[in-house]
Amino acid sequence: MDNKKQSIPYIWLAGLSMLGFLATDMYLPAFDIIRGDLGTTENMIGLTLSIFLLGMAIGQLFYGRLTQKLGTKKSLIVGLSIFAISSLAASFSTSVEMLLVARFFQALGACSANVIWQAMVIQRYDAKTSQRVFATIMPLVALSPALAPLLGAAIEKFYGWSMIFVTLTVIGVGLALRTFVDKEPKQEKMTSEKSITFRDVIKSKKFTGNMLIYAASSAIFFAWLTGSPFVMTQMGYSGADIGLSYVPQTIAFIVGGYGCRWALERFDAQQVLPWILKLSIASVATVFLVSWRMDVSSIIPMLIPFCFLAAANGAIYPIVVNNALVDFKEGSAVASGLLNFLQMLFCVAASAMVSSISYLGAISMGSIMLLQLVFLFIGAVMVFKVNKEERAALATQ
Repeated sequence: MDNKKQSIPYIWLAGLSMLGFLATDMYLPAFDIIRGDLGTTENMIGLTLSIFLLGMAIGQLFYGRLTQKLGTKKSLIVGLSIFAISSLAASFSTSVEMLLVARFFQALGACSANVIWQAMVIQRYDAKTSQRVFATIMPLVALSPALAPLLGAAIEKFYGWSMIFVTLTVIGVGLALRTFVDKEPKQEKMTSEKSITFRDVIKSKKFTGNMLIYAASSAIFFAWLTGSPFVMTQMGYSGADIGLSYVPQTIAFIVGGYGCRWALERFDAQQVLPWILKLSIASVATVFLVSWRMDVSSIIPMLIPFCFLAAANGAIYPIVVNNALVDFKEGSAVASGLLNFLQMLFCVAASAMVSSISYLGAISMGSIMLLQLVFLFIGAVMVFKVNKEERAALATQ
């Protein structure tokens, strides 16, 4: 296939990549209103978010297998249909129990997009092109957590909270229709015939090394997202201030992502990755040192190095995701599902650890972020060793 002549459906792929984040964040501003309308408690409404994350984690593993039986196109239509139907069911919820069930199935549907868009990129394009596609789309994903709550708040204000889920239904249907008219390449249909297991994937040092970098980098990010609201509240910041603190992080992530795309057009990924990892390590170490050694009364001394970390993550993700999946064209959805499942486990664990010691203040966040560098270092060692072996193999040919 000639990738240079083939148009790349960036809008469709970007929509698929953002779907899970939209479903996660769009209804957050309506939490208290939903609680009042359904006559339930804050804990039960909070559970609607937790059960969504559980569904996302479980579903990641399911769709890899399904694509081997049905192919990516049919599997994606199945997932998006589940998402649309359950989103509509959520809009009609008259009890928190009904909403919980709808949210679980909504997550099972949403994660089909999360897994399969990555698999399609790996299947359809060569390694260089797929790397460029990831570097184009992944920075846009950072906009979802920033914009989704604003959109959800506006919808709730004018039309009520149920319309948030109706909007998600429309988005799901739109993505399903676009998927329906997609022309699935013959090569992609052939790849679904080969059966690749999770064991086959995890045995790959290249996959495991890049997965550890991806998961640890994401866990560092989640540790901050979980801890910073507690820390800023203890410092006396308002809810509006906390919301505004995510703006520079989002901008930094996008800058890092598109900076990575610019760098990859001029240098090899193996040259770019070590420098980005050094920036990530230095940023985390600075956040930790500030939280440990300084009597912090302002978030700025920690927010500045964290923005550098966000930029590093924006650059790391496209490289390591592409490298983790590129060897699994005949099972890319299985590999993608495992990659995202393990990433989510790391994020949930980091978030839970920060929450459990949040009473310690800024050091709780800084120490858990620092802990993730152990896994980042192990992953980097594995990746650099594999890269060295691949270069040696090429030199002997």
